[in-house]
Amino acid sequence: MVDIGERRPKSRPRNRATTSLLVLAATAFVVAAALRLLGVDGTRHMVAATALVPYFTVAGVLLGAVALLLRRWLVGAVTLVVALVLVATVAPRAFPDARPAGVGQQVRVMSANLLVGKAEAEALVDAVRDHEVDVLALQELTPDMVRDFERAGLDEVLPHRVFLAEPGGSGSGIASRHPLTPRTLAGPSTLRQAGALVDLPGEDLEVLSVHPLPPVVPDGPEHWQRDMAGLPGRDPGGPFRVLAGDFNATLDHVGLRRLLDQGYVDAADQVGAGLAATWPAGAVWPPPVVIDHVLVDDRCPVDAFQVVDVPGSDHRAIVTRFVVPAR
Repeated sequence: MVDIGERRPKSRPRNRATTSLLVLAATAFVVAAALRLLGVDGTRHMVAATALVPYFTVAGVLLGAVALLLRRWLVGAVTLVVALVLVATVAPRAFPDARPAGVGQQVRVMSANLLVGKAEAEALVDAVRDHEVDVLALQELTPDMVRDFERAGLDEVLPHRVFLAEPGGSGSGIASRHPLTPRTLAGPSTLRQAGALVDLPGEDLEVLSVHPLPPVVPDGPEHWQRDMAGLPGRDPGGPFRVLAGDFNATLDHVGLRRLLDQGYVDAADQVGAGLAATWPAGAVWPPPVVIDHVLVDDRCPVDAFQVVDVPGSDHRAIVTRFVVPAR
């Protein structure tokens, strides 16, 4: 005959171990959530953690539910409350916002990171044709890639260009269906960021090909923070403005949210595609994140957004369609 009273103490170490694991996991989750909610960039590891907020959000909901099922009430309640706050910030990206009324010139802008000139020029030119792109913003544009574009016939589709090609990953450029005038739109930056005024049939449009230095380099995120701070806000008294490119930042990073507060909307977020990952293309590790964006002047209604695979690049290109209204 088994004495039940003698068996109960044996389960206590197991219960303590379970509680300890839940507390440890919940603490890690709350710290990661605090980085996002408090707007802390900190070290390169903190910046990388903030890029994973959508994943942490799902993990937090599951962790809180498991803790409640195991009757760890305090751990479960705290974790779920924090997770639900994150859900409120992340979930709206999957749903379209109301489109304001706007009548004017319809414009299609594409942005593509070329992976130091390794992207297939023919495939990208085909995508430009298929999507009837008006303005193409390029990052990591090399002199060899410029020649590849010439052979692929980019000039036939987008005959106007402002190219700042350089070997390696520091070059950038803008190609357009409409005439371009070079503009210096960004502050001093580690990588080159081409800017131009697009002479549209109606109102003019300023476009900047964005590419701040990645924040996870061994030197830390200071250069990335400086580059992000140098990106221009909307100019209420000037032309409509669009920032398109590889921001090396997600909608959870404080630098990008600060730009949105300065008069832009994220095109993907506007149409409910804000969780469509852009890097790394075709890989599961590191976890895919949304670091390529088109930030549109908030006076320009956004109609569509999609991601496009580009063979040879580790980024997916992005295409958005919006209206530049008549004033």
